[in-house]
Amino acid sequence: MRILAGALGDCVHVAGVSRFLAVAEQQGHETFFTGPATDAETFVELAHSFQPDLIGVSYRLTPENARLALQEFWALMQAAGLADRRFVFGGTPPVAAVARELGYFEAVFDGSEPPATLIRFLRGEGATASTTAIPPQTTVARIHWKAPYPLLRHHFGIPALTIDPTVEGIAAIAEAGVLDVVSLGADQDAQEHFFRPDLQDPKSKGAGGVPFRTEEDLRRLYAASRQGNYPLVRSYSGTADLLRYAELLDRVLHNAWCATSLFWFNAMDGRGPLSLEESIRDHLALMAWHGKRDLPVEGNEPYHWGMRDAPDVISVAASYLYAYNAKKAGVRDYIATYMFESPNTLSNRMDLAKALAQIQVAEAFADDTFHIWRQTRTGLLSYPVDPARARAHLAESVYLQMALRPAILHVVGYTEADHAATAAEVIESATMAQQVIETALYGQPDLTADPVVQQRAAELVAEAQILIEAIRQLGADAAEDPLSDPATLARAVMVGLLDAPQLQRNRFARGRIRTRALNGAIVAVDEHGHPLNETTLIRQLLG
Repeated sequence: MRILAGALGDCVHVAGVSRFLAVAEQQGHETFFTGPATDAETFVELAHSFQPDLIGVSYRLTPENARLALQEFWALMQAAGLADRRFVFGGTPPVAAVARELGYFEAVFDGSEPPATLIRFLRGEGATASTTAIPPQTTVARIHWKAPYPLLRHHFGIPALTIDPTVEGIAAIAEAGVLDVVSLGADQDAQEHFFRPDLQDPKSKGAGGVPFRTEEDLRRLYAASRQGNYPLVRSYSGTADLLRYAELLDRVLHNAWCATSLFWFNAMDGRGPLSLEESIRDHLALMAWHGKRDLPVEGNEPYHWGMRDAPDVISVAASYLYAYNAKKAGVRDYIATYMFESPNTLSNRMDLAKALAQIQVAEAFADDTFHIWRQTRTGLLSYPVDPARARAHLAESVYLQMALRPAILHVVGYTEADHAATAAEVIESATMAQQVIETALYGQPDLTADPVVQQRAAELVAEAQILIEAIRQLGADAAEDPLSDPATLARAVMVGLLDAPQLQRNRFARGRIRTRALNGAIVAVDEHGHPLNETTLIRQLLG
């Protein structure tokens, strides 16, 4: 499509129309910018010479002046035989109200719309969310539909004795149209004891999330999302009866994707009844179950090590191990998650370097049968308690994350350090993230090109390869493929190849590793605080 656009009459403000044309070019359209203060006669001349399919008009002065300018513009367009073209208007809300009243334009934008609304219009899908078809209802299709903007996801579940506040909140979030994915934040009994009501503890109902207990509860939660922009819905995986739980979520919630782990959500971290080795075996089976059904799988493995103060190299090695096992299990669409600020003593440079190293080792497995979609998120433990500082942290974190150009951005509400976000706070947090994303996509410097970042990323990849080889050798005599063998992987934790300071006195782990922040990176150190490279650490552990 050919698009001609500019600021009309005596209006010299062109930032909005310039951005409109930039987005149009991203969508593959040919554009011509008339510039500021373009009189109606010049619009006519340029329309005759450029022959646009769509003419965009911007005006950001007073509504009274806008009415006169737009009436003159339209009269000249009619006289010139150009009224059969498509017309779109952009301006301040008061001026946009005048443009809507006049009725010359098929779409009017006043700056309050989500960025994706403009993309939908430029793709021919309608001017506003209310006039479009229901957005795609599978994850990969929705990623393609919304690109270059990432899908926005947020956890939501009101800790309460009933699901009613969460049902009402999901409806409000859907109507606001700010999220593409609502992730149900289930309470512990919902995850661990859904199929075992005799083990549920009524006194802990709602602790940490929404207390759904029946299929009907899940149907009500899903039904609340069937309005507004029809967000996808997903929930945490179970920590017991994993396959039965997966079938439930897929059948009732049309679960957008499965999130699972290898080493967590079991007796080692107190999140479930399974032993470490049992948990690894069941998580591998869960990956395979979703792979057979062509359903996406998210790996949340690497950042759980970071949240427990493990050295950066272990998070990178965990990224390799999870991608390796997901591909072997038959997963076709793998959502690789990169949680920033985990731990929050990482500097921006070292945080980005760790993520780049994780990407390098994981995406090496990508091919025509194994697609990897990047998902980023703010560190759960990184938010300040003060709301003003927390809002600032959300914005700065999202801007850093955008350096990775994620397909999905998991918004963590700015209230995280104080309380689970209400629907209004989810909407506010997502709206702030949208603003940052739009700014980044408009022309963000390449933060990944920093030579310090690149050097650290290369160091981490090299060190992670040494660690991965050590794990392989650990099980070489007992397993055909040690990197996918539950017994070998569990043993790697027990002997300390995979370890974290917060695993002290844990019966499944060694728990003796020491770490510290050094120049913004998290490294293993000896008892004197001196850094240890991976070769030295492995020699100490295995002899």
